Amino acid sequence: MTRVLVLNCGSSSVRYRLFDGAEVLAKGLIQRIGEAGGDAADHREALQELMDRLDLSGLAAVGHRVVHGGERFTTSTVINDEVVAAIEELIPLAPLHNPGALTGIRVARKLLPDVPQVAVFDTAFHSTIPPEGVLWAVDRELTRRFGLRRYGFHGTSHSYVSRETARILGKPLTETNVITLHLGNGASASAVRGGRCEATSMGMTPLSGLVMGTRSGDIDPSVVFHLHRVGGMSLDEIEESLTRHGGMLGLTGVNDMREVERLVEAGDPDAVLAFAIYNRRLREYIGSYLAVLGRVDAITFTAGVGEHSPEVRTAALAGLEPLGIVLDEARNQANELIISPDGAPITVCVVPTEEELEIADEARRALALAD
Repeated sequence: MTRVLVLNCGSSSVRYRLFDGAEVLAKGLIQRIGEAGGDAADHREALQELMDRLDLSGLAAVGHRVVHGGERFTTSTVINDEVVAAIEELIPLAPLHNPGALTGIRVARKLLPDVPQVAVFDTAFHSTIPPEGVLWAVDRELTRRFGLRRYGFHGTSHSYVSRETARILGKPLTETNVITLHLGNGASASAVRGGRCEATSMGMTPLSGLVMGTRSGDIDPSVVFHLHRVGGMSLDEIEESLTRHGGMLGLTGVNDMREVERLVEAGDPDAVLAFAIYNRRLREYIGSYLAVLGRVDAITFTAGVGEHSPEVRTAALAGLEPLGIVLDEARNQANELIISPDGAPITVCVVPTEEELEIADEARRALALAD
């Protein structure tokens, strides 16, 4: 019973993969659900279509990606009615993401009533961060009432990549300290000690931390007050701006790092500055996580930008040679698995992330624990 169907359901899309062990038997994306000319009228039709086309015999589980598990869900969890209700209660923490996951869960439970369903939470991997790394210096009553704290995201990616890095180094996971850099349109950094997360850059939502494709990353909270009081912007308008019109898009007019790099090459001053801001923020987090971990065995780049942009990797690590962080530029340009010189004090890796495989493995682990 090694087959697992992984579902990543958004508000208007379903991304899926069918695994047998680590082997991908099928994968695909159903888009524009509910839209004119879309692939399906609703999520039920979309999931019914993919289940009709897939061979689901011997299916052990369905693993659902759920972005936000709040403080309640610190591990992947077999789904029942109580779990569904709890995920629904967490919608205010992830209003753009949890509703789609809930829809997928409800439909899949109806279509496959005899197959165990498992919720795999982006936030769960970060639940090991100590209290001093997740709480902010705000009124403790507000923290208690509204769940104000750092939750972190991209947990399945950071978990998979940190474990793969230990394997590449030939070290036990429990003895390996890694700084993982998940750099895509969304981006986050994590400090992982012995397979357990010690720090991460995203906070209560995926807005904070690194500069991203359309998200601002860290800003002074007073910017929000200033834009509201002086700029006359509503809170919804400010949230929309920081989330969808910030980051590299806000700085350059484009959010694709490949296009930003082309603009940098052409000498566009906005792109040159944006690229510097992006990589300055990365260096700041790398430096702080060196301090958090004390000893670092590897720095690992992953996700679309991390895996495919030698220019970002070079710029992000520039000037860190005195800290034992050195690149072999030939290896870097070739996107090799290890891009630091042999014998470097800190190994620099490029590890393709496999979030869907991690979700499948997490689903199997959750079922084993439930048994």
